Amino acid sequence: MSAEDELIARYFKPLAKHPGAFGLADDAAAIAPPQGHDLVLKTDGLIAGVHFFPDDPAEGVARKALRVNLSDLAAKGARPLGFLLSIALPKGFREDWLADFAHGLGRDAEGYQCPLLGGDTDSTPGPTTIYVSAFGTLPAGTMVKRSGAKIGDHVFVSGTIGDAALGLRIRKGELDDPSGHLVSRYRLPQPRMALAEAVRAHASAAMDISDGLAGDLAKLCRASDTSADIEVARVPLSDAAADALSGDCDLIEPILTGGEDYEILCTVASDRVAAFEADSARASVSVSDIGRIVAGNTPPRFLSTEGKALSFLHPSYSHF
Repeated sequence: MSAEDELIARYFKPLAKHPGAFGLADDAAAIAPPQGHDLVLKTDGLIAGVHFFPDDPAEGVARKALRVNLSDLAAKGARPLGFLLSIALPKGFREDWLADFAHGLGRDAEGYQCPLLGGDTDSTPGPTTIYVSAFGTLPAGTMVKRSGAKIGDHVFVSGTIGDAALGLRIRKGELDDPSGHLVSRYRLPQPRMALAEAVRAHASAAMDISDGLAGDLAKLCRASDTSADIEVARVPLSDAAADALSGDCDLIEPILTGGEDYEILCTVASDRVAAFEADSARASVSVSDIGRIVAGNTPPRFLSTEGKALSFLHPSYSHF
């Protein structure tokens, strides 16, 4: 058995509990969605030095790698079915790092009922690189796209906005975080799987917030051929983010434009708002109505309490 096969058998085979994974003994998996359901497919990656710090705990890195993909499934209204993992490790990696990584991955794979189906392991001269491809299912024809927003729809977000962007600044030593909440939110997203059914039942359009609220709302509006007016005062903030903002009002820009919130952004018609809010409450996920979809092909406006539109130097996170 090669060294690669030994690593797979030791660390990843225990996570491959779906019968279609064949115990990772084959070079492909076979799965079938439930009758009358569609497959929803998503892939996202993490690169050391880009999406996480090289000294971040391996267990948390693994959990983040899976969760950022699950967040997209939730925004489409899907339930997890399984995932593929591709990981490239630098020369001289520590096996205790990989053991912690596998432990964290297994913890979330079991918790979210999303087993490992297969993947690939490689050596790289560059930084640790992790890619997950996640699969979900939902009733045929019910996936919630970005392109369904209609003029007059209410714009909702789940949870709180901007924590991860501030957490990254704290991790860089640019801010203080007495509570530890902001760094925690940067390191470990909370995919809103419990909200998936409410999104599928009531939302006209949806996506997860990975590149910042302002930028991702602009993407949704472009896909829907609309614009939006957002009341900044209604954007939900955690206590830690509100405290930071009270000490530096310029932090409103990274709060609204910084990436890695992994909350759900969706639009809901007026006659579905009450039902959406009720179903969200039953799912124990907080949602906030922050504005409306309006006519136009201009970027969404983020309005101050005085009704003035804010301008941003960098409206969205971008790799390029």
